[in-house]
Amino acid sequence: MTAEEILNVERDIVLTLKNIYDPEIPVNIYDLGLIYNIDFDPSGEVTIQMTLTAPNCPMADVLVEDVKREVAKVKGVQSVEVSLVFEPVWDRSMMSEEALLELNLL
Repeated sequence: MTAEEILNVERDIVLTLKNIYDPEIPVNIYDLGLIYNIDFDPSGEVTIQMTLTAPNCPMADVLVEDVKREVAKVKGVQSVEVSLVFEPVWDRSMMSEEALLELNLL
């Protein structure tokens, strides 16, 4: 893959994540700050570290499966591994300005 192709896949992964919403909050998981790390290897392997707004979130399995399924659809992606992490603990300061505006927190 060329550097430009890698950047395009990485951009498409982020755009995909911006279309996945936390079922309890009307904001996408990327802007909520739930995505801690995205590692794309030119071989097509994607590793994502994400968290939840609360460790006991009843929708955890659904969100992880949504991320795996949707990111796997991105052209250039061959496999997706998602790890749930809770360090650092998520808090509202991790939200993007767009998310804060959406939730009238600014």
